[in-house]
Amino acid sequence: MIKSRLYQTLFELNATPFISKRLRQFAESKASRTFIPSFAKTYQIDIAEAAEPIDAYPSLHAFFTRHLKDGARPIDANTDTVVSPCDGQLSIVSAITDESRFEVKGQSYTLAEMLGSQSEARRYAGGTVCVLYLSPRDYHRVHVPLAGRVLSHYELGDRSAPVNELGLTETVRPLSRNYRRVTRFESVAGRYEHIMVGALNVNTIEWTHDGERVDKGAEVGYFSFGSTVILCFEKDRVVIDPAKIGPVRLGEVIGSIQSNA
Repeated sequence: MIKSRLYQTLFELNATPFISKRLRQFAESKASRTFIPSFAKTYQIDIAEAAEPIDAYPSLHAFFTRHLKDGARPIDANTDTVVSPCDGQLSIVSAITDESRFEVKGQSYTLAEMLGSQSEARRYAGGTVCVLYLSPRDYHRVHVPLAGRVLSHYELGDRSAPVNELGLTETVRPLSRNYRRVTRFESVAGRYEHIMVGALNVNTIEWTHDGERVDKGAEVGYFSFGSTVILCFEKDRVVIDPAKIGPVRLGEVIGSIQSNA
């Protein structure tokens, strides 16, 4: 029971900033290594997919952010498909409006609140938002659903950029909520937002991509602990298959690019 509570707290990291920092330090320490087998058992993690044997990981954090063996998550190569950027539980918000809300880690957001900008949110009016919640058992590295070019990126939440740097001209709720990284891509399906949402009290997002261009299915970052990925597409650009609502895996087809995109 104690171990289960520890794992849940580590994953969600919704404690005070002090406790969150201490828990992260523990997860990154050599002492946490002894917890790896029970963590894998508790969450029924398929250790056969891991790139390294379970006893090769020096800490619980290293195991949590593990790479997978080549071929464990094949990326659909068709140019007209959209793939899942991660393992997770997929939900969809279609025809999004200013009033549309979606829940992320126990907090309700509009798209403007998630992006930190009303004007940028309007670009996606009528479009589609995909929310992918990662559980402790999932592979926690994050990829992209489409090939494209990085247009911009910024961070909000615990280390939020000053409002004037984001060009916020209208009032949105305070930015000091869940830490998140917002990256805007240009793709064959137009512009889309790729948002990594981390823990409430500590930055748990690491960006690994270097460069302007990114291939379909390429890794761009990883989560240290509790996490959600959000994709936002413009109107009439993609069709996300409602039959895919539920558990999905990285590289799996979740939708298609519309022919007029």
